[in-house]
Amino acid sequence: MRNHHVKLNSLATANPSWYVPQKEAYEHYNTMFKLADEERDLYKRLLLDSSIDGRYIGMDNIEQVTETNPDELNKRYLKYGRQICEKAIRLALDKAKLKPDEVGGLVVNSCTGYLCPGLSSYILEDVGLPTDIQYMDLMGMGCGGAIPNLFAASGIVASNPEKPVLSVAFEICTSTIFMGEDPGLIVSNCIFGDGASAAVLVSDNKTDKNPEDITLLDYESGLFPRYRKDLQYRTEDHRLRNVLGTRVPVIGAKTIKEVANRLLKRNGLVKEQIRSWAVHPGGTSVLDGVSRALKLQQDELRHSYQVFKQYGNMSSPSVMFVLKQILEHDRPNPGEYGLLLAFGAGFSAFAILVRF
Repeated sequence: MRNHHVKLNSLATANPSWYVPQKEAYEHYNTMFKLADEERDLYKRLLLDSSIDGRYIGMDNIEQVTETNPDELNKRYLKYGRQICEKAIRLALDKAKLKPDEVGGLVVNSCTGYLCPGLSSYILEDVGLPTDIQYMDLMGMGCGGAIPNLFAASGIVASNPEKPVLSVAFEICTSTIFMGEDPGLIVSNCIFGDGASAAVLVSDNKTDKNPEDITLLDYESGLFPRYRKDLQYRTEDHRLRNVLGTRVPVIGAKTIKEVANRLLKRNGLVKEQIRSWAVHPGGTSVLDGVSRALKLQQDELRHSYQVFKQYGNMSSPSVMFVLKQILEHDRPNPGEYGLLLAFGAGFSAFAILVRF
């Protein structure tokens, strides 16, 4: 990407149709499960006095929140993954004035279920993409996955500049609800929701310029396995069980700062030259930690806080929801810089430098 710049030509997002306010979520948890007193108190505190209004969930009915059969959970992951990815892709293609048969590449990332073949196979069928497409499915990268997705998709554009490429991130986090008294599980059950994003990437030498084009200038990542046990999925009772340690806000801020500083230094930039900050909205404590670590005003992260308030944490597509809000509400001036920052399982951290 450093030698061949790629443009993000259009961006769209999608969610399942069912929106559950946090108060309603508390009522469901309280009536459908036998909660210990401490569990109930924590659910009540997190859901009734919440920094989240509500979350979109990919379920047919509320009884599915009690489902523990891994086969049924993966069916739901596939069903709603297909629905929201198709919706986001069609919106992105419409914005880019493209037809499905014009697409030359597809990169899909997710971490909340397992499919073989990956969802790319179903997307090709649902959207009508060409069968000679260059494609890949990325798994296991957690909440940061949309950024390495953009990097991989940029590589496909660079190899074939004549064809646009789709970068798709999706998660059905509610297919990994796991009940237990561990506070990390309770927090997970209170903040995660479902969503998808789709971006169309094209070569920067294309003559048909779009005023909303974003040039992807450079990419940076970091992998810190000494913190692996603080943030991961592990298999328990044949299901995915989220592990969310208490140190995540501190580690997330520390690792994001490291990759951001490396990226800025390599490009001869300082923090003050960044006009827009799209930071993964992993939670208010995460965003507060990033704000302190990078010495940013909370207002500079207002879109991240707002996405968390509206949607909760949707894992990997969340940072793309933030970028979409920046484009729609801030309308950055041409030539201004932005930074996309996210972290994920591993412990991993990712950054992309962009120019509007």
